[in-house]
Parts: sequence; C-alpha cells; structure tokens
Amino acid sequence: MHQFHVKYNFEFERKIKACFIGAGGHSFRNVYAAFPYAPVDLVAICDQNEQRAADYARQFGALRHYSDANEMLEKEQPDAVFIVTAYHPDGRVQATDLALDALRRGVHVWMEKPTAASVEEIEALREAGRAANKFVMTGLKKVFFPAIEKTKQLISSPEFGRPASIYVRYPQALPAAEDRAVLKKMTSFLDHIYHPGAILHYLMGRVSSLVYDREPFNGGSVTNLRFESGAVGTMHLTAGISGSSPLERLEIVGENANVVVDNGVKLTYYRKANRPAYGRSASYIVPDETAPLVWEPEFSLGQLYNKNIFYLGYVPEIVHFCESVLADTPPVKGTLDASLEIAKLFEAYRFGPEGERIVLN
Repeated sequence: MHQFHVKYNFEFERKIKACFIGAGGHSFRNVYAAFPYAPVDLVAICDQNEQRAADYARQFGALRHYSDANEMLEKEQPDAVFIVTAYHPDGRVQATDLALDALRRGVHVWMEKPTAASVEEIEALREAGRAANKFVMTGLKKVFFPAIEKTKQLISSPEFGRPASIYVRYPQALPAAEDRAVLKKMTSFLDHIYHPGAILHYLMGRVSSLVYDREPFNGGSVTNLRFESGAVGTMHLTAGISGSSPLERLEIVGENANVVVDNGVKLTYYRKANRPAYGRSASYIVPDETAPLVWEPEFSLGQLYNKNIFYLGYVPEIVHFCESVLADTPPVKGTLDASLEIAKLFEAYRFGPEGERIVLN
C-alpha cells in the first residue's frame, strides 16, 4: 500500500525535468495542482492556444511556453512529458499520437486516461516503448485511492482468503448497439470505463470472459464477469442515478470475509466472525476481536489527506511516475498492460453482442 510521508516539491534533492502538453480545466484542478508534492521540475507547457499556455506557465512556474509539442520536446529535451488532452474529431484519443511522438524522442510519458481508443493502438505504444527503452504510465487514479490500496492489502491477506467475487458500481451509459460502431459516439464510455476497469484489473486480475445486458431507458447495463483466477464479478453501470447520489460502490467477498468501499472513501472490512446464535441472541454486538473495521476520513483539519488530489489518487500516482523515472524502472501501476486489459473491455462492449458470452483472454 502506498503510504508515504509527504514531501513538498522544494524538499526533493532530485527532480525530473518535465514538460506538459495540455492546458485545460481538468489538468488545472488535478494534475498541475499535484506538482507541489512531487519531484517535478516543470520547464515548459504547450497548448494549441498559446495564450492559455502562457497563462498556465505563469500560474505554475514553468519557464517557457509553446504552441507546438514537437518544437517543445526538441528544444527542451525533457526526461518526461505529462499529457492531458482531448479527442480528435473522429473520436480517437489525441494523447495516443502525442505519446508515440514523445517515445520516439526518447521521453518517458505520463498520460491521462484513456490511453487509446483500441487494443491495436495500445500495442503500438508498448512496441514504441520497448524500442525507445522508455515507458508510458496512464493516470489510473482509482488504483491509487487510499481506500482501494487498503482494499488490495486486505484481500491479499491470508485472513481474507481467496477473493471469490466482486461487485463494482459506476454511473455510465452505454450507447445503443447501432451507435457503437461510430467511435465519436463512444467517447464518454471510453473516457469512463477506465475507472471501474482499473479497479477490476488491480484487485482481481485479468477478465477471461463476460456477458452484458443493457436497459434501453438510460443506457445502464449489468455485466457478469469471469476472471482468470476463477473468481466471478458483476459490474453495474448505473446510468440514470440521481445527481445527488454517491457515484461508486465496491464489494469483494473472500472466504467468510468481505470488504466494502462506499463513495470512494469509506472502507469497511467485515472480518471473519460467527453470527449470533439464531433465535437465541439478544444482542447484535459481536466480540471486539471479530468486529468490523471501519475507516473514514474526517474533513475538519487542514490535512493533506482531505485534499481531493490525495484521496482521489492524483498525487500518489504522479509521485509513483516520478520515482519510476528517477530510478529508471517501469511503474508497477498504471501500466500499459493494465490499459490493454481495459481496452479489451471497451472493445467487448463496442463490438460484442449483447446477451452472449464474450471471451477476452
């Protein structure tokens, strides 16, 4: 589990020389905002809107700004580049080609999800990374949530037993079958399948097959999954829920134990325990040594863990990337292998028939 004593940017003895491609709202709120807690020496920012690039350079302390990414990489010669961009008009991911260009120039890449719009493109990134001896890390923030990292630790313990089943809930609509061949109509689904997909892969390993059914009212769906481990799972894409509802819920069942994560932050571990005797128990209180364990943040103190860039995983994932660059060792989370498995999920929904089992691996 990635627990660390937070260092501020100015306290790091070594930093990566970094450029940034993209100056949008998401990057402003969540990615640039994480740099004060990571070993990043931000030297230049690029955006097609040169004035926006200049504004961001001034805001975040970059020395220079550009409107052409290739010019920036050629002149700056960075160790790494961060890429947070949008989509091409046809629905392809802009960051995919930008990452390929950076790899060809010998630059490590951190890119926001989605990595690409197809399995084929991710395999091209893997080949380019191998050729350049550089790596690509995707911002799979969910696997850096403190609650999800703790869940991984719990379900990996002997006390929990073998993870046998999982339930993941996430609000996302799946377009109607006749629209899925048009990639542009699938960009919202592509953008968001990376979140539950990352959790499934991180906690349970590779999906071997699935079958899904979609409702026509909101575009919600229910998917039954089978994992290579033999475990099973359900992914409930809850399109149509209230805007005031928590987005997510996760539950994993082991052997007489289970873990629940609500709303991304509240973690409950139901340890192995005997139920009170049926028909004879006057109290529902179980012994302290087998009682559930509950973790939930307080939001009163001005603590770093109360910042969304920490409990939503942005700072930990960027620190993980920077540490990988500094050590010249590939990251172990947010990898292209993980993105490849999520891309297989995406293509199963895009091209696979509803109601029929689809083999992924």
